[in-house]
Amino acid sequence: MTATAQRSPVCVLGLGLIGGSLLRAATAAGYRAFGYNRGLDGAQAARADGFDVSTDLTATLARAAEVDSLIVIAVPMPALAHLLDRIAHTAPGCALTDVISVKGAVRDAVTAAGLDANFVGGHPMTGTAHSGWAAGDQRLFVGAPWVLTVDDHVDAGNWMTVMRLALDCGAVVVPAKADEHDAAAAAISHLPHLVAEAVAESAADVPLAFALAAGSFRDSTRVAATAPDLVRAMCEANADELLKALDRTIELLERARTTLVEQGSVAELVEAGHASRVRYDNFPRPEVVTVTVGEPGWRAQLAAAGRAGSVIRSALPGPGTPR
Repeated sequence: MTATAQRSPVCVLGLGLIGGSLLRAATAAGYRAFGYNRGLDGAQAARADGFDVSTDLTATLARAAEVDSLIVIAVPMPALAHLLDRIAHTAPGCALTDVISVKGAVRDAVTAAGLDANFVGGHPMTGTAHSGWAAGDQRLFVGAPWVLTVDDHVDAGNWMTVMRLALDCGAVVVPAKADEHDAAAAAISHLPHLVAEAVAESAADVPLAFALAAGSFRDSTRVAATAPDLVRAMCEANADELLKALDRTIELLERARTTLVEQGSVAELVEAGHASRVRYDNFPRPEVVTVTVGEPGWRAQLAAAGRAGSVIRSALPGPGTPR
């Protein structure tokens, strides 16, 4: 997007790591951006850094409705239902997206609140083990995959609005159905959190292990430093898909244990895992360039492209300008 006048105002609700980074990134990209944070300390810190932030949710939503903002929900899953209720009451006509790490449960909550006609699910695949406003970084999204859902209810104009925001923040957009996102996120995000917790716990009672720990332990347990409430919220909201990923991982580990006992070898798992990692390192992420948003079949075309590993690096053609 080239003209600042075409950018929809952005209202970010929740200014933790992701929401705070988004407020910074959107502002830096030229958007008229403002936010809400329930915690006074975070809001004061954001204001001290020069950002337009309030602790008054009703006033913030009224402002969003007045200027026809894109509302971005950036709160943990347990706070979602209350926030949606307030949005439905005060700003029901605004385009709506989120940055929560599960998509099916969010979609269902948005539908229950009667806001699905305006909603595009989103999930920037980025982050750190830190939280709160101070952890934010306007460059957090640069080069990161940002999932945008293409479920049947998604409006083309709203999808264009959110796509442009993600691209303007430096991300690459990955289109996906909500349920397919959740299956993938269980494998590459939620499962690694539980594995990291298990690895950390396995060494906790061995002082020598902590004394010897270096790169392998540090890298494999990095996300175990994430606030436990946040980890629980993302894992428990995606329980069905996470259970499948856990079962598969347990199966692989049990098979490795069997071959270690019977053959003195873990070669099968080690070689298969190494090959899969090499595939990831060399995955090309081809670019989506031939889909026009809003034309017949556009959602299915984008879902198929995302399923095949393709990404959007520059804005696709579509309806006029964003809201």
